[in-house]
Amino acid sequence: MARLASRDMLRSALLAASRSGALRTFAEDSPLLRPVVDRFVAGTTVDEAVAAARALVADRLVTVDHLGEDTTEPEQAAATVEAYLVLLRRLSDDGLADRVEVSVKLSALGQSLPGGDAGKIALDHARRICEAAHAAGTTVTVDMEGHTTTDSTLGIVRELRVDHPWVGAVVQAALRRTEGDCRELAGSRVRLCKGAYDEPASVAFRERAEVDRSFVRCLRILMAGSGLPMVATHDPVLIDIARHLGRGRPYELQMLHGVRPGEQRALAAAGERVRVYLPYGAQWYGYLVRRLAERPANLAFFARSLLTKS
Repeated sequence: MARLASRDMLRSALLAASRSGALRTFAEDSPLLRPVVDRFVAGTTVDEAVAAARALVADRLVTVDHLGEDTTEPEQAAATVEAYLVLLRRLSDDGLADRVEVSVKLSALGQSLPGGDAGKIALDHARRICEAAHAAGTTVTVDMEGHTTTDSTLGIVRELRVDHPWVGAVVQAALRRTEGDCRELAGSRVRLCKGAYDEPASVAFRERAEVDRSFVRCLRILMAGSGLPMVATHDPVLIDIARHLGRGRPYELQMLHGVRPGEQRALAAAGERVRVYLPYGAQWYGYLVRRLAERPANLAFFARSLLTKS
């Protein structure tokens, strides 16, 4: 009980920090945080994102995320769409679209807007991005967020796939429902991750071993299907299992920018199809702090990543 209370207090403190303008200004001006930001975020501009992607595609694939989520203003959602359209034009013009796709969060496109038409707004915005991706010659993967948005997100993915069957979905092994979702999605592009959100036990597995077992069960379902499993993990054991289950069929290994880059390169050199999740944008402060708030154990993860650059 004391451990849970301590974790909840840390989570509340981090969420408060993510909303603090003063702390944001301090963080953005502090040289102490630059190694963290530079390690995990590919700058704030589209030029920096494209340059980082260009460096990575020498031996890996990339999915680019324009940072932003939980948008509460229609103008901000529209601006996010425009940012993706600019990014996709750049990827096309620079000849990178065959190796670089984009990832989008529906809450950045209006899913969290007040009112009953938020889902339609997010769908319309996502359609514009998918149309631009199709014109550029690349694809889109729709990120998954908290469990309360799962049904809405998968519903929007189904709508997008009517015209763009290549749209990727994301599922989280931590959620108890995900095995069923994998059975329904196994004929398509699906990114399987553990899930970084701090979800209640009523809908999610809470212990690491339970999440790992769920990940393997879900992975077996996806590998037995006709789609493209995209295995998003940095866990060496789960990577080995994925490589074993994936023998003789296409799949991807996906890892975050800045996390175990040496292992990413080694896997690519061994012939694996490795894709790097590359976030960029001015909203990096909220992105990093919310990642910690969603699961405070991530604090130790980021610290270890800084100490162990390979």
